[in-house]
Amino acid sequence: MTLALLDLQIAEEIDLQAESLPTEEQFLQWVTAAVAERSPYDEPELTIRLCAEAESQQLNSEYRGKDSPTNVLSFPFEAPPQVPIPLLGDLVICVQIVTREAHEQGKSANAHWAHMVIHGCLHLLGYDHINDDEAEEMEELEQRLLAQLGFPDPYQDEAP
Repeated sequence: MTLALLDLQIAEEIDLQAESLPTEEQFLQWVTAAVAERSPYDEPELTIRLCAEAESQQLNSEYRGKDSPTNVLSFPFEAPPQVPIPLLGDLVICVQIVTREAHEQGKSANAHWAHMVIHGCLHLLGYDHINDDEAEEMEELEQRLLAQLGFPDPYQDEAP
């Protein structure tokens, strides 16, 4: 299995005492599950930045034209062909949004965190959900990866 190299950043605004965040080892396990056998690199690298709603909203507005915070943003890195850097890109995950969504959807926090990390990593690898066929392929892969990690289907309660 390809082992990923992870740079985990936690924004200063995140209250580590108040938040129940996954461990760095859990993040690495989820990243590795998503990128193993899918990355073009032997040791893919990526950054996960955990942020507050204000930062998520600013980035979502600037890069997606949506003036609201969101759960996860993916920023794929594309190196020039002559620069062999195994960097997949960056994920920016909003702690409050993920925590709130897990509660609202009746999911365990870790199950939702794992889903958001895997979802973001798949975006870094070029997967998308813009059209129905792409969405179905991406969701099936997310379901399979999460099941391998012992988590339930994240889409089980959604209407078709």
